[in-house]
Amino acid sequence: MSQLEIRGASKNFRGLQAVDHFDAETNEGEILGLIGPNGAGKTTLFNLITNTFALTEGAIYWKGENITGLRTDLIAKRGILRTFQIPRIFTHIDIYQNLLIGCHKNCSSGVFDAFLRTKRFRADDTIAHEKASEILDMFGMDSQRNVLAANLPYGQMKRLAIAIVMTAEPQLLLLDEPASGVNPNEKMALIELIYRIRDMGISICVVDHDMRFIMEVCDRVIVLNYGKKIAEGRPAEIQNNNEVIEAYLGRKKGA
Repeated sequence: MSQLEIRGASKNFRGLQAVDHFDAETNEGEILGLIGPNGAGKTTLFNLITNTFALTEGAIYWKGENITGLRTDLIAKRGILRTFQIPRIFTHIDIYQNLLIGCHKNCSSGVFDAFLRTKRFRADDTIAHEKASEILDMFGMDSQRNVLAANLPYGQMKRLAIAIVMTAEPQLLLLDEPASGVNPNEKMALIELIYRIRDMGISICVVDHDMRFIMEVCDRVIVLNYGKKIAEGRPAEIQNNNEVIEAYLGRKKGA
């Protein structure tokens, strides 16, 4: 069953067509890959989905609801969450505190409750600590809970950024270059983590330049070039698509 539907999405930056009448949809429980050469419009598409950039043309639907132009925070509340190419974490505090901040953002108690330590705040605080601990365990970072985020290797920073997004309980997780800059062991652990997230019933859309990673982890792949969709299919189909090979290598297969 489809969740997110993108219909005729276009984005023009003062004459530069970054995304050009793009159509796509995500399916429940699917890992969808989005690939293309540099400047193909992949990250721009994530920005359009989350309304960081406004569409020039087209519409975006979430479970049948037109969310075109909806505020970014309201899109996130509907369960569409994303990571960024550069990890967005709080480097001055430890891993556990990073997750607690994420967990508390979903609580109903406010500043007044926190100041007076009301019953509602204490209940929310207990839930936040339990949830943060669960996510730490899921991400295999429990032994590092007191490590300052700034002291983490880059691959672990990326892992923490995904963990923070998970505190918001996404239904569709948009991962922007999660394998970029990570070593082979971290990449294998990342693949296992993505499968585990998918097994929780969370759909995933991944942008990355690592073709081996994309072809291994994704159920379906969409290829962008100059803002247009040029191919869509299973990984094996994409690998043997002449138009895709030409877009990446400048020549057709066997030429």
